Amino acid sequence: MHIAFKESAENKYWINLLIKAGYISESKIILLNNQLNEISKILNLIITTTKENLKQNNA
Repeated sequence: MHIAFKESAENKYWINLLIKAGYISESKIILLNNQLNEISKILNLIITTTKENLKQNNA
C-alpha cells in the first residue's frame, strides 16, 4: 500500500508537468486532481487502518 500511495504522489507530479506544458485542458485537470485526491485518501485510510489493526493484534 505504501508503494501505491507513493505512486499517487508521483502522478501528481506528472499531472503538474502536463499542466505546465499545456497538454491537458482545465476540465481534465480538475477531474484528474479530484480522482487522484480520492485515491490518495482511500490509500491513506487503508494504511492507517492496517497499522492500527496490526498494533491491536500484537498487543
